[in-house]
Amino acid sequence: MSDIERTIETMLVTDLFVEVPADRMTPDDRLRTDFGLDSLGFVELRVQCENTFGITITDAEFTPENFTSIRSVADLVRSLQAKSRAAED
Repeated sequence: MSDIERTIETMLVTDLFVEVPADRMTPDDRLRTDFGLDSLGFVELRVQCENTFGITITDAEFTPENFTSIRSVADLVRSLQAKSRAAED
């Protein structure tokens, strides 16, 4: 598991107060059904990701597909970081 996934796990436990311990999370656990995230939780996760990873998640990117699991959020973060780096070159 990458640092991005681990960071997202930490956010879920410490900032969003998910009751599943980080050591029992897997990248493919579903944020809504396995962790009980509600709409406010998804918004908070979006903001935490933007602040932590230095990215901007547009409304078009803030979709259920991108926020299904730890892995899908991490993939979105990696994609946005790569786009940001490419724009800087």
